[in-house]
Amino acid sequence: METIDTKQLDAEELVNQKLQELIEFRKDGQDLQEFWGKQFDLGLAWVQFPEGSGGLGLNPKYQLQITEKLRNEGISQQNRIANILGVGMGAPTIMEYGTPEQIQKYLRPMFTAEEIWCQLFSEPGSGSDLASLSTRAVDDGDGYIVNGQKVWTTLGHLAKWGLLVTRTDPDAPKHRGLTFFIVDMESEGVEVRPLRQITGEAEFNEVYFTDTKIPKENILGGLGEGWRVSLATLMNERVAIGGNVRERGSGAPGHLVQLWKDKGLEDPIQKDKLIELWIQQEAVRLTNIRASELREKGTPGPEGSTSKLYEAEINKASYEFGMELLGNDGLLFPRGYALTQPELNFDNDTFGFTDTQSLFLRSRANSIEGGTSEIMRNIIAERVLGLPGEQKLDKDKPWKDIPRS
Repeated sequence: METIDTKQLDAEELVNQKLQELIEFRKDGQDLQEFWGKQFDLGLAWVQFPEGSGGLGLNPKYQLQITEKLRNEGISQQNRIANILGVGMGAPTIMEYGTPEQIQKYLRPMFTAEEIWCQLFSEPGSGSDLASLSTRAVDDGDGYIVNGQKVWTTLGHLAKWGLLVTRTDPDAPKHRGLTFFIVDMESEGVEVRPLRQITGEAEFNEVYFTDTKIPKENILGGLGEGWRVSLATLMNERVAIGGNVRERGSGAPGHLVQLWKDKGLEDPIQKDKLIELWIQQEAVRLTNIRASELREKGTPGPEGSTSKLYEAEINKASYEFGMELLGNDGLLFPRGYALTQPELNFDNDTFGFTDTQSLFLRSRANSIEGGTSEIMRNIIAERVLGLPGEQKLDKDKPWKDIPRS
């Protein structure tokens, strides 16, 4: 006779009861941010987090059930997309390395999208080799003074807070002299400049720090622990980008099917290609569901890199095929090239783009942002297949003695 796991049953009952309370709350007409605040308070924001921190201390697989139920009720979860760098990257990193005060302060307004977050890692001379970064943070007694430049900062123009990695010890080897901060983007000495993209929009930015003061209580993970915290953030970023479990038929495959219907296409060869892309995207979606059910809180494993790699490559292939379906119309660009910057948008998850041409151009960034596809392949080769890593000749040298471009 099959035995019943009463602990598992209790968890399911708890989640269902809280979900029902949340749905009833929405029926009273609260706006979305009030609703998301209630979701956080009920522990349904990140169920794997402890109680009082937006969670219930349960297996993360229950988050999939919550998302599916809210989706079926027509309730938006776009806070996870609009504030992806906070909800997807910042929250799990703060949960793992933050102090109780930091957890209490940052997580709720992050989940409600009242406070947008950005990531301040890459620099003009430090991209894939993040540990070579040169932005300096100098201890002045009661805080740190930061000077330097960051680049490719998504939504930096909207952000209240930033995840910032700096160099605090130039005499240490490059991986050991880093410290991770939470920086107030409204601080004196922070300048955000737009970077115009191929789409004509400025979703990305470059950020300059000039004698910017950061209090010591904004260190995340401890002095000199910046590399360890950065790795956790990057792995969470790859899960957030590649491991996002979308609704079946949404995103690129749904766009292609709609385009096929709108144009009344019948070519059997193109139809085969459309079905092949749909199957590939569905395989990734199902893999993400499985990975999400197995994933524990803390630093994710290499599965995030696998999902991120395949999501990027399939997205690019899908919108390339979309341009093929457009034929000569693909040469047009209906949106125009007026320089704009995206604002908060809780209505769609495509950066405000709805036309195939813009989505095609935007998809070019998929294999760069969050770690290039080449870096993802290296991680998979070393951490999954067990192949030898690249030789690092500067690993033990002081950062100040390493030549830089």
